[in-house]
Formats: sequence, structure tokens, C-alpha cells
Amino acid sequence: MASVLNSAFYLNSSNFKSIRVRTHSLASPLSLPLTRRRLTIKAAETDANEVKPQAPTPDKAPVSGGAGGSSFNQLLGIKGAAQETNKWKIRLQLTKPVTWPPLIWGVVCGAAASGNFNWTLEDVAKSIACMLMSGPFLTGYTQTINDYYDREIDAINEPYRPIPSGAISENEVITQIWVLLLGGLGLAGLLDVWAGHDFPVVFYLALGGSLLSYIYSAPPLKLKQNGWIGNFALGASYISLPWWAGQALFGTLTPDIIVLTLLYSIAGLGIAIVNDFKSIEGDRALGLQSLPVAFGAETAKWICVGAIDITQLSVAGYLLEAGKPYYALALVGLIIPQVVFQFQYFLKDPVKYDVKYQASAQPFLVLGLLVTALATSH
Repeated sequence: MASVLNSAFYLNSSNFKSIRVRTHSLASPLSLPLTRRRLTIKAAETDANEVKPQAPTPDKAPVSGGAGGSSFNQLLGIKGAAQETNKWKIRLQLTKPVTWPPLIWGVVCGAAASGNFNWTLEDVAKSIACMLMSGPFLTGYTQTINDYYDREIDAINEPYRPIPSGAISENEVITQIWVLLLGGLGLAGLLDVWAGHDFPVVFYLALGGSLLSYIYSAPPLKLKQNGWIGNFALGASYISLPWWAGQALFGTLTPDIIVLTLLYSIAGLGIAIVNDFKSIEGDRALGLQSLPVAFGAETAKWICVGAIDITQLSVAGYLLEAGKPYYALALVGLIIPQVVFQFQYFLKDPVKYDVKYQASAQPFLVLGLLVTALATSH
């Protein structure tokens, strides 16, 4: 299962921030919109440097491919999707299933860290229910609400998207948002009852993550417009929040785990920065303060790798100090290949080699999360 989730994590992390101004528990809600679609700015060739909306036209739509092409992309909710008329397939596309696996992995890490997960039918059923809450329901809610608030930007850059193309009405989208949100919150409440919680911790985690997702995408706060805050929110949503939900379901969410996972979320911030480099011009044109825009590409790429590496080394130091040298050594062993791939690909050219870098390095970071989770369970 780990290899499958690692592959899925990469597939998603390559789109980690394709939601910038069109731009994930929980942000979903157990995740923030994870596919931050990067804007392709079309400057007017007249005397005004304005981005002028264009009506959706058929020639803007991606060409439909075979089962392994755009039709497959449509089902996953990623760029290059085929035009679709089936309303249920369109609804699925809005939830972006490609963004669900990292949240599922977070629940796995949290359950492992609790030290109380057993391979019984009941515990497996609980974990699956928590994954459904984190992925299809709350991440689906997050992605749908993100598309809703970015519908005007999509009308310019991706007019074939379900909402601007008119494939689904705004009222139908609003209904889907409420169904997914209430379904996820309801499932969270049932999980608290199932776990016998006196305090509905899973419900409040889901509620807090849902609110975070809203302010990430919606004005006036729209956190995704700020490089530091938006990227950290993404990192926390994919590492901390689903971990907390999984651990709270099977055990106790302690302050040290909260601090440790928030620290790990700084590495998530670094992952998010990777995808900022390919849209520097668009971000600058729209006044978005991504880190490559704010600091320049050369400085930003070192901030990126520093956030990823220093965070993981700090966690390894914590494990060593906690008397768990073998886990600390295992984590260092997983950091080394990440550094190698940073120098081999990312630091040479963060735009040209971003896909190769993420495909090579991210699985080691994901495995490091599980090592840390197992270490904290003992």
C-alpha cells in the first residue's frame, strides 16, 4: 500500500499548487486545494496591459484522448481533461480525486503514530471511514469550492473547465459544496461516537479544516495570494491535519505531536514552493507574492530546499534526543537521496526539472513521514 500511496503522492504533488489565484482534513478540509492551477496570462496586445476575459469557446477545450489520455484525466480531475456531458462525471471532476491519496496517507500516519491501531475488522473499517471523510468528502468540498471562487479566472485561462464552460450550473455547484461539507462533518461526528470520544475532536478538526479551506479560496482573506501563509497552509493541510484526525481516532492527540507535525509542515511549505517557479511571470502580473516573485528565483530555490531539508533534519534530531536513534538514522537515510536529487535536478533549473525532481525525491519524504509516525508510536 505504501508504494501505491507514494506514487499517488507524487502525481498530486506535481500539481501541488496549480491552484494559485485560480487559485490540499482539512485543507482539504483535511486538505487545501491541492491542484493550484497556474495562470497563463494573456496580455492584451493593445495599449492597455489588461487581462481580458474571453468567452468559453470549443477550440479552447483539450482534445479528447484515449482511455489513458484526457478521458483518464477527466476522471482524476487534472489538467488536460476531456469535455464531458455526463453530470456525475463532471461532479467527480470537480472533486479532483487525484488530490485524495496524500490525505489518505496522512490518516495512515496518524493511525500508526497512535500506537493503538490493530488489524481488526473494526479498526480497518474506522480507518476507511476516516479516509472517506478526509478524501472524497472534505477534500472534494475544498476542491469544488476552490473552482467556484476561481470561475472568473478559469473563464480566461481554462474556459473548458466545468463551471465556466457551462457544463454544470453554479447552483448545482453550490449544492455539491453543501452536500460534501455536511457529509464530511456528519461522518466526522459519527467517527467520534464510534471511537467513544467524550469531546468530539475529529468533528472539530474537520470543522476547523473546512473553515481554513474556505478562507484559503474565498475573499476577502484568500490566503493563497500570500506565498508564506498560503504555502504553509498547504503544507499543514497535507501533513498535519489528516495525521491529527487519524491519531485522534485511534488514540490521543498530544501537544508534542501537534508541534512535531506542524514542524514537518514547513517541509510541506518547501514542496509547495517548487511549483511557484513555473508561473513567476503570471504571479508578478497579477500582484501575487509567491516566494520566487518576492525574493527572486535564485534565492527562492534555496529557501525551498532549506525548508525541506532543515525541517527533516530537525525532526531526526528530535527523534535522536527522544532516545530513538534507529528511527533518526532511518530518517537521515531518507533525507540523503532527496539532497542528491535537489542538486542533480532542482537547483540546476527549478522550472525545467521540477517534475523529475518531485518524481525522484518526494517518495523519500513520504516514507520519512511514516518512519516518524512509527517512531512516535513507541
